[in-house]
Amino acid sequence: MVSELSPASWSLARPDAGWSFTLVPAAGEGGGSFRSSLRRVPEYVARGEASDPDRAAAEAARRARSKLRRYCAANVLNRLGTLTYRGEGNHDSALVRDHLGAFFRDLRASLGGDPFPYAWVPEWHKTGHGLHAHFAVGRFIKRHMIEAAWPHGFISIKLLGNLPVGSTKLSEARIAGGYLAKYVAKSFADPVGRELGSHRYDVAEGFQPERVRFTGPSRDAVLEQASAHLGSAPGVVWDSAALEQWQGPPTVWAQWGR
Repeated sequence: MVSELSPASWSLARPDAGWSFTLVPAAGEGGGSFRSSLRRVPEYVARGEASDPDRAAAEAARRARSKLRRYCAANVLNRLGTLTYRGEGNHDSALVRDHLGAFFRDLRASLGGDPFPYAWVPEWHKTGHGLHAHFAVGRFIKRHMIEAAWPHGFISIKLLGNLPVGSTKLSEARIAGGYLAKYVAKSFADPVGRELGSHRYDVAEGFQPERVRFTGPSRDAVLEQASAHLGSAPGVVWDSAALEQWQGPPTVWAQWGR
């Protein structure tokens, strides 16, 4: 009952009570959850002082992973590359960021100066040879251009293939985004990776995909609205109700197209 709730930790009815679903149309993907008419007002927690740091890190990793994956899919980033350092490697995460910034500026200049979408994620070598970086782009770039823009070591680049018949560039981009998202999630779980801080990943500015929000009284209602917006039913739907140990509010995720 409302009378049994602490007025210091709860607020009364919120106008957006019910289901909320955010769709990224260009990525063919979205997710949402149920919001109660009563909500708990969380106390301020200083950074690094969460009562359950592991759970906080897992939630932060989930948000970062979803955001990066959707960026890659929406911009059809279907080519994966790796940039490594020669010799003893590079152990300075700030320097890696500077090098990657210069790398993409040089590539942009080589390609005529027009901006293009990209994403990159740094990763620590397991062997102790410092950092390397994984990146994704959505256009063909000649290998000699990539090598000229990265004078620090070695490069590899490939277009994702060997996918099922009928797969599309969007399918390829989703896989590429999944690879990069995996490295981002790893940085939250790995104590060494946490040293990257805000350098966990980066994307080109100006290419953030449009987000469309739907609200409704039920899960099916918001999924129907999203499906009407895209003109088709989702091919994949995940529901938190399938997990007995789920601790958060009821949540749904859906994906459209191939």
